Amino acid sequence: MLTLFRLLAHLPLGLLQRVGALLGRLAWLASPALRRHALANTAQARVDAALAPQSVIAMGQALAELPWLWFAAQKRGVLPLLHWDGAEHFEAALDARRGVILVLPHTGCWEMVGQSLAEKYGPTRGPLVAMYRPARKAWLRPLIASSRDRPGMQAVPTSVAGVRSLIKVLRAGGYTAILPDQVPPDGQGVWAPWFGRPAYSMTLLPRLAQQTGAALLLAWCERLPAGHFVMHFEPLGSPDVSPDRLAALHTPGADLAECTALVNAGMERVVRRCPQQYLWSYQRYKHPRKDI
Repeated sequence: MLTLFRLLAHLPLGLLQRVGALLGRLAWLASPALRRHALANTAQARVDAALAPQSVIAMGQALAELPWLWFAAQKRGVLPLLHWDGAEHFEAALDARRGVILVLPHTGCWEMVGQSLAEKYGPTRGPLVAMYRPARKAWLRPLIASSRDRPGMQAVPTSVAGVRSLIKVLRAGGYTAILPDQVPPDGQGVWAPWFGRPAYSMTLLPRLAQQTGAALLLAWCERLPAGHFVMHFEPLGSPDVSPDRLAALHTPGADLAECTALVNAGMERVVRRCPQQYLWSYQRYKHPRKDI
């Protein structure tokens, strides 16, 4: 499989995206469960149901982009394909040496985020340090490992030792990126609103922010036509959130359920801006698994 991915990486990114779009259309037609989850989640969020199949097409593109991003991008570079929106927020937080936690919903091309940050900021700001869980399937492990082991990126395990490493990095003014819109294992989250319905949501982000004082920024990579992208950054807070509520994110001992709800609300804003590229087919409201 590793050899196949390396071969596919020689294909143009635009071609891979077109193939991925076709795979997404086929998946929409072939999988009743996928359609059911996507339609139920868009209905819960009061998003136009017509965007549900588009989101599955975007999911196909995200999968098809992986060979190029994991292998070819390291040699060719991705910066010519990218526009940057709001990068001043990220750079200001780094300049303040307070550490940065990038909050990434599963919108657009989330795998591009790591590669683009590593290439643009790694040489001068240090590596992006991110947690990752090794794949359960043996054939996937070398693929995942190779995608995380590259210049400008540093992987730490999803373990107590990995969390300690992240805390150390953030306290030293470094940065990380976390995708929190997924169901964590039992005991590692709280029930918090997600598009008007309680969803089991990870507490890792507010815990890290409370312990390190790191800035929380929303980030997402929007997919444009013809193989181009926009990297967006913006503060987590919004005008309708009081300063006192935002302060809780950096107050040790503050209510984790309230802080997690703020993180979810910020991600909701991102999703509503680009709903056709969000992973609506994910079972966001399922109960957490018991194993770690």
